[in-house]
Amino acid sequence: MQARIVDARRGVRWLAEGWRLFRVAPLGWVAAVFGYWLLMSLVSLVPLVGVAAAAILVPAFSVGFMALARAAGRQAPLELGLLFDGFRHQPRAQLILGVVYLACLSALLAASTVADDGALAEWLLTGRRPADEVVQSEAFWTALATGAALYLPVMLAFWFAPPLAAWHATGPAKALFFSLAASLMNWRAFLGYGAVTALVTLVLPFLVFSLLLVATGGAYRVPAASLVLPLLIVLLPTLFASFYASYRDVFGYDPAP
Repeated sequence: MQARIVDARRGVRWLAEGWRLFRVAPLGWVAAVFGYWLLMSLVSLVPLVGVAAAAILVPAFSVGFMALARAAGRQAPLELGLLFDGFRHQPRAQLILGVVYLACLSALLAASTVADDGALAEWLLTGRRPADEVVQSEAFWTALATGAALYLPVMLAFWFAPPLAAWHATGPAKALFFSLAASLMNWRAFLGYGAVTALVTLVLPFLVFSLLLVATGGAYRVPAASLVLPLLIVLLPTLFASFYASYRDVFGYDPAP
């Protein structure tokens, strides 16, 4: 196993590759994403330990989405059972990665509370949005910036770690190290990927909604959820599939089923 350095143009194409993999079997992808959302929602509802348990399961399910993308790349059927691929390959390693991921998130949220007295952490953990004056405060935005800065290395360490542990039998510590190192080695590709992803997921939807309001003089107003939901149905599977595109490019490895 050896990470390759790919140029920025490859990173720019990862999202497009994710879209191609989504178009192979859109119904299968939507079913998998909905099943994942339903399972994680049910787990999160368990009193006291639900949110923590959901965070621990994230690495194993990320392997499942990698397996779905691998099947789509081979024009194979997208069976819902593939979503649980991470629980069949090195489950102990996936559990350890999940515990480490939970610990990182806990430390990150604890650091953000220093800036805003826990408003951001409470929003993320309970789903209750703070008052407008809190959201618009400098302290809240400082906490948000702090959380984003601290999450970046965590995200890069976990980007490739679950499939490395599952498909390469790499220990959790080595998987995290190799993932972080490979991501930093390919910072140009990740920068291009991040720019394209931000453009597609944030800038373009904002421009479309704004132009729609301007063109209709503000007369065309619909609930935000009715516009966001169709967008998420397309974007989430595309993003999940693009993670596999990055893994396949960087490690040049397409493991057999």
